Amino acid sequence: MKTRLDRRHALCCTAALGAGLFTSLQAEAAALRNPCREPLPASLRTHPLVAQAFDGIDPAALWDVHTHLLGNGDAGSGCTIHPSMYQWWHPVEVLRRRVILNAACVPQGVASVDRAYVERLQRLASDFPAGARWLLFAFDTACDDRGREHADWTTLHVPNRYAQEVAAALPQRFGWVASVHPYRPDAIERLDAALQQGALAVKWLPSAMNIDLADARCRPFYDRLRRAGMPLIVHCGEELAVRGADRAAYGNPLHLRVPLAAGVRVIAAHAASLGHAIDLDTPSRPRRNAFDLWARLMDEPAWRGLLFADISALFQTNRSPQAWHTLLQRQDWHARLLHGSDHPLPGVMPLYSPARLAAAGLLPRDAVEPLAALREHNPLMFDFVQKRLLRSGSARLLPEVFDTRRLWRAPPAQGYSAPPVPAPAPHGRTSA
Repeated sequence: MKTRLDRRHALCCTAALGAGLFTSLQAEAAALRNPCREPLPASLRTHPLVAQAFDGIDPAALWDVHTHLLGNGDAGSGCTIHPSMYQWWHPVEVLRRRVILNAACVPQGVASVDRAYVERLQRLASDFPAGARWLLFAFDTACDDRGREHADWTTLHVPNRYAQEVAAALPQRFGWVASVHPYRPDAIERLDAALQQGALAVKWLPSAMNIDLADARCRPFYDRLRRAGMPLIVHCGEELAVRGADRAAYGNPLHLRVPLAAGVRVIAAHAASLGHAIDLDTPSRPRRNAFDLWARLMDEPAWRGLLFADISALFQTNRSPQAWHTLLQRQDWHARLLHGSDHPLPGVMPLYSPARLAAAGLLPRDAVEPLAALREHNPLMFDFVQKRLLRSGSARLLPEVFDTRRLWRAPPAQGYSAPPVPAPAPHGRTSA
């Protein structure tokens, strides 16, 4: 009897501690919420810093190459969110979901998360000149080593079908990026379907999805990407937002040599600017900054026509000033760097600080206040304008960093023709 009472007491204490932590986290988050102000006032729309940011930029070439779609399936999107993100006994995961949705200005209790997320993104995009576009990411489920879907490793799922539908509804503003796990038995068929349906690239997050870039099952995938001229966007470095399968070693930038050697154009997401990885080129295998390993690849002559990086998230407060200054000063890299926002993360208020960038000598002090005001109304505009204002000494991000459409101007490899698209899956089913 005493054992049963002790167990019940322990459970009650655990529940109380969890509830207390949840309340504490909620209170802390409330002070850091995105105010989601609308619309963008004329004083900011016509602000001299905004005008300066667009000087020399062709809006038709300004494609944001790293934009996330999210949803919970409440409007038939097929999107899913891991159950732990709704369970109070997982307070950190619940808070993570609320912070991300607040960053996207999706209110709690909204009639449809699916619709509210897309409608807000459309409004943010409408503040940009005609021609500017955002590439919307699908996100495949994690798979185990036998190619079977692993629900417990899948933090978020955004079907290819849904990303294609959202982009097709407003093509003047959106394109889409497919996500296909290469271990699936029908991976090539899914990839060909995405090609036929207009996907512009494929996105992998190896550590969360459980993808070893050197796995033999990836090689037919690489061959098809090469022949199609389709870029592969690979998250490199540490991943904090989506743990998934938690295979941190798979985020090592040096693993990119495998698809690069197969002739695939690879975009290293975030320029591997967070965390550490093992230096596979050194016998003692020390851990080094992932950014430094990516930089090594950028300087290897063999990859100069193949290796690129998007600079989404790179100027967040959790990145190092050394990486900030290096990216600005290495203008020989700029033709291989691509603008991306990592939306909705620019709306996560603690992640960005113009004041810290100014303290590091990268922004003029008088830009801090207007940038903060701009962010409260349109985090996408804030992200773009801030990047255009950054300086390290006399060095800045050259205009070609924002001419991201150029990556898709090159024609596909000769002789490639995707096979017919298979019949679509029933609406609402988890599918490619």
